[in-house]
Amino acid sequence: MSELEKKWKELADVKAELAERDWFFATSGNLSIKVSDDPLHFLVTASGKDKRKQTDEDFLLVDALGYPAEETHLKPSAETLLHVEIYNRTNAGCGLHVHTIDNNVISELYGDIGEVEFSNQEIIKAFGLWEEDAVIRIPIIKNHAHIPTLAKEFARHVHDDAGAVLIRNHGITVWGRTAFEAKKYLEAYEFLFSYHIKLRCLTPLAL
Repeated sequence: MSELEKKWKELADVKAELAERDWFFATSGNLSIKVSDDPLHFLVTASGKDKRKQTDEDFLLVDALGYPAEETHLKPSAETLLHVEIYNRTNAGCGLHVHTIDNNVISELYGDIGEVEFSNQEIIKAFGLWEEDAVIRIPIIKNHAHIPTLAKEFARHVHDDAGAVLIRNHGITVWGRTAFEAKKYLEAYEFLFSYHIKLRCLTPLAL
């Protein structure tokens, strides 16, 4: 099995797991995985596909600028430029972007502040933060309709090999050194979002 085939299967497995969680509403979301460093090539989801299904046209190979690296009739996801920023700025190996109700609500609740932070949660250990008073912060940026503008603002928060950015009323983009790490982080963030919203609904005056 070639490296491309291995990475295709790895990304397809992640896509299947996220689809089981119903995190791909109305064909939304996009996923990518790095295939090579020199030259930089990565697989990214094709635009407009139902990500709850598995086909041989789910992904296409793109270059460091986000353009197809091979002859194809498929179009890269509209937000491929966000993945371009991740791979050109870090040593990340996978990027995941999903639109969920919870991450949209959180981004609206804290969008004016420009970030949301969580603490006193056991699941924060998923990010490698083991201190008793550990805090995790996620920046929230404006949902620019012009993708190059969105990518430019997104890039301001892309420094480490693993991280996350919320796009207000749009979705979360998470990246990690491996597909496993990116998925683990995404699941942990979504847990925090869901917990916070439920707690806020139960105790609205306390939050």
